[in-house]
Order: sequence, then C-alpha cells, then structure tokens
Amino acid sequence: MTDFRRLTGALVAAMGLILSAPQVSAQQPDRGDEPGLVADDSYELDPEWQKQVVYFRTTEAPGTIIISTSERHLYLVQPGGRAIRYGIGVGRDGFQWQGLLNIANKKEWPDWTPPPEMIQRQPYLPRFMAGGPGNPLGARAMYLGTTVYRIHGTNRPDTIGTKVSSGCFRLVNHDVADLYDRVPVGTKVVVRQKPEL
Repeated sequence: MTDFRRLTGALVAAMGLILSAPQVSAQQPDRGDEPGLVADDSYELDPEWQKQVVYFRTTEAPGTIIISTSERHLYLVQPGGRAIRYGIGVGRDGFQWQGLLNIANKKEWPDWTPPPEMIQRQPYLPRFMAGGPGNPLGARAMYLGTTVYRIHGTNRPDTIGTKVSSGCFRLVNHDVADLYDRVPVGTKVVVRQKPEL
C-alpha cells in the first residue's frame, strides 16, 4: 500500500509539472527578434513559403504589392493575371492590421531602432542596432508610409509562415532582396487580413 501511495504521489507531482509547463513557456521572452543572430542562409523553406509565380485575380495594377496576413503571403501583381508570391511572417495576434499605403523609403542593410512601444514590451531589445547580418531587419527594408511598419528581411528564416512580429512583414533575405529590386519608392501596398472573394 505504501508503494502505491508513493507512486500516486509521484504521478500527481509529474502531472503538476506538465500542467504548469505552458505557464513557464508563456513567460519566456518573445523569440521573434533575436538581435545578433546571423541568418542561416542554408535554411530551406517549406514549398508553401517559397517564392513562386502564381495565378492571381485582382483589379490592382501590375506592380502593386498585396499582403494577405491570413494567408501569410505577399503578392507582387504581374501582368496577365499572375503574381509573384512570397512567403512571409506577419504580426502575431493583436498586432495584425490592414490598410492602404505606399513604400515611402527603401534601405539596404538598414539600421534598427525599435520604437518605444516595442521596447516597453520587450525591454531586453537594444535601443539601436547597426545594419548587418545579425540585424533582425535583415538585408533590405521597405518603409510603409509614415508608420513604424516595414517589409523587411529577417535573421530568423524559420519564422516565415508564422505570426510572430510586432506588425511588420518579414521575408527571407534573398526574397526581400528580390522584391526590393523589383519595386520603386511610391509602390502601392494593400494590406488585407482576409482573402478577397
């Protein structure tokens, strides 16, 4: 009987640890931005998130960027009912938005100054970080209007296809460089939370 009680006690203790595990992991820092981490360029994206030309119906003119946060894809509209589709990482729950903007500025290997509201949520972040391979903005950034949001690269290719950012849209570095070369300042950007029917 004593062995049964010990076994039951051990089982209850183990269940307590298992049930408390999500609370512990919920208190861990947000792993979406890792300043100083150098991107693993050999990381292979799932085919769903790899750049590809797709059929795409829209009334938007060629050259327009359409971002579907629900699909986690960015489309660059092409002539003939097609688009170049890129896999992206989007804002986590509570940080998604929609709207109509233009690319106001573009930078190669941009510096990163996290906005005050981001520092408040993630106080471990640096106040400034020079551009380079370890910068969370990655190889290129396209600034959206006068907002704090950007389309940018990432040093975390494993976050493509996920909801992890504070509202920006991230692509792997070779994809963001490709997009950067295709679009000028002034490009129209349509951000949608739900797919168009």
